Amino acid sequence: MKLALFDLDHTLLPIDSDYSWGVFTTEIGWTDNDAFRQRNDEFYAHYQAGTLDIHDYVRFSTEATRLKGAQEAARAHAQFMRTVVQPAIQPQALDLIRAHAQAGDQIMIVTATNEFITRPIATALGVSELIAVELERDATGWITGEIKGTPSFREGKVVRVNQWLAEREWTWDAVETTFYSDSINDLALLEKATHPVATNPDARLRALATDRGWRILDLFS
Repeated sequence: MKLALFDLDHTLLPIDSDYSWGVFTTEIGWTDNDAFRQRNDEFYAHYQAGTLDIHDYVRFSTEATRLKGAQEAARAHAQFMRTVVQPAIQPQALDLIRAHAQAGDQIMIVTATNEFITRPIATALGVSELIAVELERDATGWITGEIKGTPSFREGKVVRVNQWLAEREWTWDAVETTFYSDSINDLALLEKATHPVATNPDARLRALATDRGWRILDLFS
């Protein structure tokens, strides 16, 4: 079995969907513009530096969505897909996914962005298998702002892929994995993969990939 694993933000998309959702919800009046943007920028800086507390971030980033409720959140997300995500989907990303599909590879997106934001994006990209940050739900089935299980972030991506394999009674040795990512935060899964591909890499990952002789793919150049 061959697995083609993809990070999402800045890998298959030239945007950060989590950050963009926060900006979008501010623009439609869900949050105070200045206060939200300041905190959102702070969290994003921590993400880029590899110092993000994912639990604190998810509580912050889902708060406005949680307070609006499921129906209004779904309507807003549909608008977000139309106005932000769809225009950002590039043909070269679709071609890359399609090439793996035509080769018979099992395709999966493995992202640190939460499931509410990313499930419709994965569908739009034609990818059915998604590992994302899962969200706890209350008695009504709506999100609480807490993370369910292991977040698919940094080393957690390896844990979650391992769980996915174990559910199918597969092991790492039994699969050939290619993992595409832009971020040094994904180093653990890049090192675990048979074929790591630094894709649109940040400066730290580009330097590391160059040093280790990993393939570098500038998909959006």
